[in-house]
Amino acid sequence: MTLVLEQLLNGVQFGVTLFLLAAGLTLIFGIMGIINLAHGSLYMVGAYAAALTAGKTGSPLLAVLAGLAAAGVLGMVVELVVIRRLYARDHLDQVLATFGLILFLNELTVLFVGRQPLFVAIPPMLEGSVPLLPGLRYPVYRLAIIAVGLAVAAGLYLLINRTRLGMIVRAGATNRDMVQALGVDIRLVYTLVFGLGALLSGLAGVMMGPLSAVQVGMGERILILTFVVVVIGGVGSVRGAFLGALLVGVVDTMLRAFLPGFLRTLMAGPDADALGAGLSSMGVYILMALVLLLRPRGLFLSHA
Repeated sequence: MTLVLEQLLNGVQFGVTLFLLAAGLTLIFGIMGIINLAHGSLYMVGAYAAALTAGKTGSPLLAVLAGLAAAGVLGMVVELVVIRRLYARDHLDQVLATFGLILFLNELTVLFVGRQPLFVAIPPMLEGSVPLLPGLRYPVYRLAIIAVGLAVAAGLYLLINRTRLGMIVRAGATNRDMVQALGVDIRLVYTLVFGLGALLSGLAGVMMGPLSAVQVGMGERILILTFVVVVIGGVGSVRGAFLGALLVGVVDTMLRAFLPGFLRTLMAGPDADALGAGLSSMGVYILMALVLLLRPRGLFLSHA
């Protein structure tokens, strides 16, 4: 039972990390109509900025601030220089342009940092583990990631539903021409939304740095799962992104942890491991197919 609970918490932790990526991606696509394949590259930039700052200064706080600033500023620069020219273009042009950004940012990172992965230590104050239940100790750092993800989810909900900026964002998603006719600088709103999405992506990269190697191309691998989350949750819905991220994180983690062991009771070990690994990788895509079969537009449709 303790192993199940531990893996369940691991799934929640992975889920809230996916939520940070998916929330920005779903806002950008749902409000601005932009398919941003380079979203994962902003995740990578945040992770690299934090890792390099931590290595130079030894300060976890400065590392976090550097990661957030690098991803957020780069996101707004990308919107001003590239994305702003794509609003009136079709999705194929957006895909090609943002795919080019992936290649550009990857090669730029190699040029300045190199291909060698960077490893980041867990901040001293978040080292160790704490007892949650008898026989179950869980790492403090993973609990901190869960807490930050939940806090960001609550903050985004309040921002979108309880503030004037959120009202403008929701109105811009519904009828951008009318919002602009009322005197709102919709271009500035789009820049801020894109910067917010980039900042959330960078935050995910900052938090995942100590749990995995920081390396070139790390954003592309997690971007696929992020798109799965957006499709399951519903485009433009922060609530949908949150629920979809938790579903994907828990399903992916639980399948990888327990499916191979279950299959070993039915067949030989090597065959069970190979089949279990394959089915575990397919699990979230089967989940996406089932959701789309029952609700073709995702779990939620609103921009809340």
